[in-house]
Amino acid sequence: MKGNPASVGAAGAAGISNGAGAAGVSNSAGASGTPNAPSTWEELVTAALLGTDRRAPVGGAPGREAPVALLDAAAVETVRRRAGLRPARAARRPEPAAEDPRPALPAAAARRLVMLLADRPGTGGGRRGTSPDLMELLPQWLAAANARGFAAPPQSLPALLDAARGRTDLRPAALAFAGPRALWLARLNPDWRFALRAAPGGGTSLPDPDDDSAVGEVQRLWQEGLFAERVALLAAIRARRPAAARELLAATWATERAEDRLMFLDSLRTGLSADDEPFLEQALGDRSRNVRATAAELLSALPDSALAARMAVRAGACVAVDHTRDIPTIAVEAPLECDTRMERDGVVAKPPSGRGERSWWLGQLVEAAPLGTWRGRLGGRTPQEIVALPVADGWQGELHAAWCRAAARQRDPEWARALLGAPSAPEAGGPGAVSLAERAKLLGTLDTRERAEWVAGFIATHGLSEAFQLLGVCAVPWAPPLGRAVVDALDIAREAGSYPWSFSGVMGLAERCLDPAAASRLDGLLAVPDEKEDASPGAGGYWAEAFQRLVTTLRLRAAMADELGVTPEPGALRVR
Repeated sequence: MKGNPASVGAAGAAGISNGAGAAGVSNSAGASGTPNAPSTWEELVTAALLGTDRRAPVGGAPGREAPVALLDAAAVETVRRRAGLRPARAARRPEPAAEDPRPALPAAAARRLVMLLADRPGTGGGRRGTSPDLMELLPQWLAAANARGFAAPPQSLPALLDAARGRTDLRPAALAFAGPRALWLARLNPDWRFALRAAPGGGTSLPDPDDDSAVGEVQRLWQEGLFAERVALLAAIRARRPAAARELLAATWATERAEDRLMFLDSLRTGLSADDEPFLEQALGDRSRNVRATAAELLSALPDSALAARMAVRAGACVAVDHTRDIPTIAVEAPLECDTRMERDGVVAKPPSGRGERSWWLGQLVEAAPLGTWRGRLGGRTPQEIVALPVADGWQGELHAAWCRAAARQRDPEWARALLGAPSAPEAGGPGAVSLAERAKLLGTLDTRERAEWVAGFIATHGLSEAFQLLGVCAVPWAPPLGRAVVDALDIAREAGSYPWSFSGVMGLAERCLDPAAASRLDGLLAVPDEKEDASPGAGGYWAEAFQRLVTTLRLRAAMADELGVTPEPGALRVR
C-alpha cells in the first residue's frame, strides 16, 4: 500500500472487507501519530472501494497519508469488532445415543476390524503381490459379526460409516452392525446422512405392529410420516401380518402418488398369497403402466389366480403340438394383436427397438402363464420331454427364453432343470438357457447343493471362461465339489502356461468363497513350475504368486472366523 499512497482502491477493500488484512496492521495511529477517529466498518469499506483520493477516511484528511490512515483505522475497528462480540446462545445439547444392548466384540476381532477398515480398496483384476485384499473381506466379516450378534466398538463407528459411504454394497450389513449409535452420529454429520435414508424409517423408531395399543401410532405414522418411514412401516407390518399391511395400503391407495404406489405395491412380494389377489386385480386398472405391470407380475406368480388362468388361455392358443410331421413338433402361432384386455393384464404393447411385435407379445404371454399349463396342453409330457421337442419355424429361442423367465419367476425347479439341461451338454447351458444371465436365474431356483454340483459339472466340461456369473449364485463357502472343480480348472490353466490375470475374476471369487479348510491342500500349487516352451514368459511365477495370495487369504479368513467364535464347516478339497 505504501508504494501507492494516492489511493487504497479495490485491493485494500478486499483486505478490509474480510478484516484479515487490516488485522495485520498493529499500530493504532497513522504516520502523523494522530489517533484514528471513530468510524463505522461500512464507512471504511466505502472509502476503500472509492479510493482515498475520492473519499477520505472518517476523521482524516485527503493526501499521501490517507491510505495508511485508512488501514490503521481498519485495524482498530477490526480489533474492536472482534473484542466486542457477544457470546452466542449455547446450542441445545444433543440427546445421548441409545444404548446398544448387544455384546461387545472380542478383543482380537475388534483389532481385526480396525485393520480391515484401514485397508485401501483393491485395484481389481491383475493385482500383484501375495497380500490379501482386506476391503474385499470386510463384507464377509460383517456378515459373520452380525450373525453372532456383536455390537460395533464405538471408536470404530466413524471409519465404519466412511466405508459404507464409499461402498453402497456394504451399507446394509455395516449399518446393522453399527447399530443405534451410528444413526445418532449420522444426525450430526452431513457426510453420513445416507445412514438415515438407508435405515428403516430414516433412523426413527417404528411402532410395534404386534402391539394392539400402538394402532393409533401406526395410523398416525402411515398418514403423516415421511415416505421412507411409511415404506419401512409397511414392510415391517407385511413381514408379520400380511393382511394388516394390505389393508393399511388399501385405505390410502386412491390418494397415493403413482411412484409411491409402485414402491408400496412392491412390498407385497413378501408373504404373497392368494389373499392378495383381489387387491392386485384392482391394481390392474391403475392409471400408471408401471403399477399395472407390477401387479400383473405378482398375480402371475400366483398360479391359481384369475390372471394366470387368462394368460394360460392366451398362451395355450399360441402353442400346440403338430402331429402331422414325422416327429411331434411344437408349432407356434404368435398373437396377431395386443388388445386392451391384454394390456390391462400387464402385456406391454410396444416392443423395444429391434424386436418384432408378435414375438414380443408371445414372450410376455408365455412368461406369465403357469408352467403347469403345458403338461396338459402338450400331451401330458414332462418338462424335460417338452423342452426336448423341436420347435417349428425358428420359434425355439423365443419360446424357451420365455419358459426360462417363467421358471425363474415361479421358482419351479423341475422346469429349471429341464431348461438348464446337463452341465456337460455341448451347448454349454441346456436347450433353454439363452444366456449366462438366464442360466444364473434358473440356478437360483435350485437348492444350494444341487446348484453347486451343476456349476461344478459345467466348469469340469467348459472351463472357467463362462463360469464367473454362475459362480456368483452359489452359496458361500463353496461346497467341496465346486471348490475342487474351480481349483482343478485354475491348475489346468496354470499348466497350460497362460497368465493368471486372465482368470483374476475367478481367483478373486475363490479368495472370498473357497472353503478356508482348503488352504492346507493348496501347498502343492505354490512352487514355481518349470516353464514350457509354448508358455507365456514368466507365467509360472505369476501363478505361484496368485496361489500364494489365495492361500494367505484363506488362512486369514479362517483366523477371522476363529476370532469371532465361528467354527467353519470342514471342506474336503483335493487338488488333482
